[in-house]
Amino acid sequence: MRKILLSLVLTAWMSLAWAATPKQVVLQVENMTCPACSITIEKALDKVPGVTAKRIDTHAAIVTVAFDTERTNTAAIAKAITDAGFPATVKVGTNGG
Repeated sequence: MRKILLSLVLTAWMSLAWAATPKQVVLQVENMTCPACSITIEKALDKVPGVTAKRIDTHAAIVTVAFDTERTNTAAIAKAITDAGFPATVKVGTNGG
């Protein structure tokens, strides 16, 4: 019985660790002119470990990314977008890691 209880407590603790709220960053992105640009950026972000969600607004030239701070950071996210051909910088006044 004791092993079962310990196992349940450990499982609950691990679940809480994985359920951490992701951080969000908003990036100003240059050169986004069409829907194909957003597809390229999505593919670049798919390769960044820890990215949990992304929203791309080509009209406003903004990319919003939710991410796990234990697996990545804003610099790695901005670099991935920039390396895909779209220079990205953290938008002033937004929260990022």
